[in-house]
Amino acid sequence: MNPVRTLVTAAAGAYAANCALGTSVAAGWVDTSDVRWVHHGLYTTTACLTAAACAAGLRNRSATSLALLPTLAPLVLLQRHGARPLRRHTRDALAAAPCYAAGLVLAWR
Repeated sequence: MNPVRTLVTAAAGAYAANCALGTSVAAGWVDTSDVRWVHHGLYTTTACLTAAACAAGLRNRSATSLALLPTLAPLVLLQRHGARPLRRHTRDALAAAPCYAAGLVLAWR
């Protein structure tokens, strides 16, 4: 399998899992107050996989990396801004969604 495709898919999957967990916590469906590290671990996994996908894409001169590069800005903002206020945290997190979608489309075409 293509390593860029694998990394992009893994990064997008980690991002989706993190968004699902964050949404569940914000909606009150899940309580992670005793295990906040899970959300932080998913964030770290997402950031590392995204950086690896970008690097692999650049190395292979793939257009996929160009689609994913803008996701790095929201990932940095999430870390710098923190979780409060929740509205800003949500906006920062969702800013990366179109780039992950574009990356998946380009990786799987």
